[in-house]
Parts: sequence; C-alpha cells; structure tokens
Amino acid sequence: MFLAHFAVAMAAKKLTPKTNLGLLFIGGQFLDLLWPFLLLLGVERMAVDPGNTVLTPLDFYDYPISHGLLSVTLMSLVVGVITFVLRRDRREATVLAALVVSHWVLDLLVHRPDLPIVGNDSAKLGLGLWNEPVIAILLEALFFATGLYVYYSGSKAKDRTGTYVPAINFVMLALIYIANIMGPPPPNEMAVAISALGLWLFVGLAAWGDNHRLWGLGKL
Repeated sequence: MFLAHFAVAMAAKKLTPKTNLGLLFIGGQFLDLLWPFLLLLGVERMAVDPGNTVLTPLDFYDYPISHGLLSVTLMSLVVGVITFVLRRDRREATVLAALVVSHWVLDLLVHRPDLPIVGNDSAKLGLGLWNEPVIAILLEALFFATGLYVYYSGSKAKDRTGTYVPAINFVMLALIYIANIMGPPPPNEMAVAISALGLWLFVGLAAWGDNHRLWGLGKL
C-alpha cells in the first residue's frame, strides 16, 4: 500500500493530538523509509518484474529486515521505547509503535506472499489484493479519504501555510499514487531505491504544515 500508510498516520493524530504529523508519518512509513537505505547498501534486494502483480511491477524477494514480521515487531518496540525515553509521553510512544506495525498489516492485504515471518527462508505471507486492482484501489481511496476527514475535521489552519502546505502535500501523494499505477515501470532497481527516498519530502511537508494548524477544534 501507499496512501493507506499516510492515512493511518493522519487518523492517529486524533489519538495523540500533540504529536506532529511529520512524526506520525515517520511511524506509519517507517519500514519504507528504512527500506531504500538497505537497498542502496545491498543489504536487501528487489527486482523490477513487470507482471509480478497487476498493480505493481516490483518483486520484493529479499527484505526480511525492513518487512519481516519478527523484525518489524522488534523495530516497533524500539521505536516505542526510544520515543518514551525522549518525550516521556506513553500515549505517543504507544501510537508510534503501533503505526510501525500497522505498515506491515496493511502491506499484508495487498502484497502477494512475499512478507517473511522471520528470515528470507521462512514462510511468507500476503493476501495478494494487488492482483485485484479494483478492490485494492478502492481500499486505498477509502483509507485516504478517512484519514483526510479525521485530520481536517479535528484541525484548523492558523495561517496560509497551514492551509496550503498540507493540501499540496496530500494532493502530491494522491498524484504519485495515480502515476505509480498508471505509468510505466521504473527502469531499474536503483531508480526505485532513489525515488523511495523521496518519501522523506512528505515527512518534511507534513511537519511544516502541521506546525501551522491548531488541533482539537473539531467534533471527532
């Protein structure tokens, strides 16, 4: 999934309103923020394989660190502990830890069986909704619409930055998702890794825009 990870982070703002959306984006996309660095270092591998699934040409055949269930569970605990030590907010730490795990759970819905439980030679899971494009796209849209509703219903812009920066961020995310499913496959694995680093742009925009919004004004 793509939009759904950001959507869950937006909805999580309701649970911990003092937490900046940029930090919540890091929690929701933690696995994919880590993954391109592991690709570039040669620790994990993938291949561009058109036809691998209907919606994505990417073959995720070796990523037990960033997307293995055991590894993800341990990383979520580490994120939660570090957050609590640094910020002394138990709710925030719990939400961020849960967001890390939520990424794997959402991926489970759409990936073919390529999500390892422990290591790359262990059993691999995935319900394969990327091979059911109508269902997968509608699911992404539903998640994204819900996340936007929760975020905008519970907050109000303090100034123009708070109005335009989040809007630009969210529109860009939607356009990238559309381009990914309608455009040609990437030329090679290196291009995938480098483009995946662009996720940090949306983290920065989320942090910037959220600093210019007041939270807790809505009915949710």
